[in-house]
Amino acid sequence: MYGTTKILSLIVHLVGLIGHRPIESFGPLLDQVRDALNKIGVQGMTVAEVKGYGRQKGHTELYRGAEYGVSFLPKIKLEIACPSDLVDKVIETISAAAKTGQIGDGKIFVFGLDHAVRIRTGETDAAAL
Repeated sequence: MYGTTKILSLIVHLVGLIGHRPIESFGPLLDQVRDALNKIGVQGMTVAEVKGYGRQKGHTELYRGAEYGVSFLPKIKLEIACPSDLVDKVIETISAAAKTGQIGDGKIFVFGLDHAVRIRTGETDAAAL
């Protein structure tokens, strides 16, 4: 029923320096990642503004003289679907483009994608990417 081409979906959480920068400040980092991926043939991605936390466990802020904890930090989530033979190169490319060496550089998660369909043309699997 489905093609034999293995397609993987990579979920990348780009946190940025210390993780509590305004979303607008991700622009240059996101552009770097996008440009690097374009150079290796990745033709598309989905980008979402999300909130979450990891080892950083959030941070504290002062509001009207009271200190309170912010446990969910702004992050950028990239979703990239690519053929399995490109996954290692995509991981290397994202890692090189997004690495600052600081806590909160982000994580890459790789998931299997059983089937893909381009709605407009009906193309499936790798052809749909």
